[in-house]
Amino acid sequence: MVTGAQCRAARALVEWTRETLARKADVDAAVIEAFERKLAEPTGDDRQKIERALEAGGALFIAENGGGVGVRLKFSRADVRRIATLEGEGGTVAMDDVP
Repeated sequence: MVTGAQCRAARALVEWTRETLARKADVDAAVIEAFERKLAEPTGDDRQKIERALEAGGALFIAENGGGVGVRLKFSRADVRRIATLEGEGGTVAMDDVP
């Protein structure tokens, strides 16, 4: 489940205000503020709504993997196409030593 710090970071990454997140998640902005400031925990339902809204906005939550929890932006479709194009631009494989 998303933490308050992840929520705050994800909001910054997707460039949403608390009010925007509150509207998109159908959760009161005061609940989000208290969650992010570690003053109170939202209900499980509200937390899921917050997480789903941020994921729909492009955030990807990273679970504990030994390095700590985190959040990053998902690649957009345009990013994926650009990466695929760049990966296929190498041409034929050959020696690349300069004489």
